[in-house]
Amino acid sequence: MKKSLIFVGLSALCFSSCVTLGKYEALESRNVQLRREFNTAQSELSDLRDENANLQRQNQSLNTQITDLNDMRTQLSDSLVGLRRDMENMKMGYDTVIENYNQRITGQNEDLSRTNNLLAARTKELNDKEAAFQLKEAAFQAQEKELRLKQAELEREEAETRKALEAKERELENLRTKLNNALVGFADKGLNVETRDGKVYVSMDSKLLFPSASWTVSKEGVEAIKTLASVLEQNKDLNIMVEGHTDNAAFKGSTAVKDNWDLSVMRATSIVKLLLKHGPSIDPARIEASGHAEFAPKVPNDTPANKALNRRTEIILTPKMSDILNIIDQ
Repeated sequence: MKKSLIFVGLSALCFSSCVTLGKYEALESRNVQLRREFNTAQSELSDLRDENANLQRQNQSLNTQITDLNDMRTQLSDSLVGLRRDMENMKMGYDTVIENYNQRITGQNEDLSRTNNLLAARTKELNDKEAAFQLKEAAFQAQEKELRLKQAELEREEAETRKALEAKERELENLRTKLNNALVGFADKGLNVETRDGKVYVSMDSKLLFPSASWTVSKEGVEAIKTLASVLEQNKDLNIMVEGHTDNAAFKGSTAVKDNWDLSVMRATSIVKLLLKHGPSIDPARIEASGHAEFAPKVPNDTPANKALNRRTEIILTPKMSDILNIIDQ
């Protein structure tokens, strides 16, 4: 641009000596215009220079940025390589983990399969046991119901039995009272009536019934047996046991009665025969005779008074328990 302006100026000087005034003025005007254009061009050149300088600065900045970007790209490339390497390592680790996981899953599936089979077997066993338990429970409930019915029946029978026993006890007490009233005249002669263990005991000393060493009943003893027989005839539901007892003094007989055994039995049978004689309505099947000799003493045979107490005949009256047994057997 500068060279063009110089060329124009030189051309104007070369032609200035040989041109007319009009042409000169035209050239001058052209020169002024060219100067203005030159100045404008100079201004534009200055602006362009400033713009170029700015552009250079921008270019330098861009180069710096490019360098930085290249460095960053290098770093990023290195990072990318590291990341790819890490990713490969991670992928290898992941593959290893997946393989291990798959192996564990396979093993766990096998364990789970075994566990499921065991659980199924245990479930079947439990169901079988539960079914068996339900059967046992049903049987138990049926048995419990049966036992409750039996218990109720037993309670009913027990109540009836207790009631019957109480009635028997009242009968025995009434019998004892009757016997006491009937035999009151013999109370001071060695005759005693008492109830014990559900039985009535009529105990008579030998001095009331028999002479010493004899089994023949005395007259007073016969009267006592007559009175007793009349009471027993009125009470037909009694079993009668006649027991003969002696003291421990040895008995030496010359007949068939040779010792205390024989003597106690003979005395018992003598009483039985008198009861049946003076109580004809008494069933003989109700009566039993036995002898104990000296082997069932009331007190020790150590004094004459005690020996007298042991020489006795006991008539034991027991109520027939058939009605009570019938209640129990029902």
